[in-house]
Amino acid sequence: MRDLKDTLKSQSLLLPEVEPLTSWSCKRALEEEEAPVMDGSGGQTTSSKDDGLEAKEVGAFQESDSGGPPGDVNRAEPSPQSLQQFVPTDYASYTQEHYCFAGRQIVMQESIESFGAVVWPAAMALCQYLEEHTEELKLRDAKILEIGAGPGLVSIVASILGARVTATDLPDVLGNLQYNLARNTRAGAAHAPEVRELVWGDQLERQLPRAAFYYDYVLASDVVYHHHALDTLLATMAHLAQPGTVLLWANKFRFSTDYEFLDRFRQVFHTTLLAEHPESTVKLFKGVRK
Repeated sequence: MRDLKDTLKSQSLLLPEVEPLTSWSCKRALEEEEAPVMDGSGGQTTSSKDDGLEAKEVGAFQESDSGGPPGDVNRAEPSPQSLQQFVPTDYASYTQEHYCFAGRQIVMQESIESFGAVVWPAAMALCQYLEEHTEELKLRDAKILEIGAGPGLVSIVASILGARVTATDLPDVLGNLQYNLARNTRAGAAHAPEVRELVWGDQLERQLPRAAFYYDYVLASDVVYHHHALDTLLATMAHLAQPGTVLLWANKFRFSTDYEFLDRFRQVFHTTLLAEHPESTVKLFKGVRK
């Protein structure tokens, strides 16, 4: 297994260890020999007994003119960005993991070879919060952008709950992100989610000009840990948070730098603690730009 310290960019630097996921979902691991492994061209070299997903569904957004089932006139037209097919990175260790949120079983392709291809505890805490507060948050038709979406669980749940979702991350994880979004939202989301590259702090006004892109919610989970991109992360959060935008940030607090970032976050955002899971040190905050 290659050394992640050398291969991951600063946004996805190595965490201290792969932590066990807490049991907010009905997650279960399949036998490794049943897990689909992508062959580098978007195809599967092995398949799961209960999967049945063909390789062409990696680019499932392209297969329907409307992006949804026939007759679904309320489904959003896919944007040019969502029509792009990203090829999953050719990891040897893909496994399938199952989660239950919003009344649905969600099947995720994950790999421990990249921290951008693993669902972390804060993502499940954020999914749980979205599920339990759907009406209060008015998620149906809300415009949502997720930063550091990783394998995409939060974006999938938000899509199933009716939101218009844009999921973003670094280029090397976009293939797996789109794969998971396609397989889990194609038949059960009102709006086809969009996948796009976003490097924190990199030409934000060019990539997402504030005059053209407004989001009701910006979502982030486990994006703060011991890495060197915290300045650009905060700048990205601040750029995306326009008047009326609510930022929901869930994080497992591991290091002193996490708390230092929280102090800086509070300088930029009016901050409310919405939920806390002491057993896992996961906290969920609401931020509104000052």
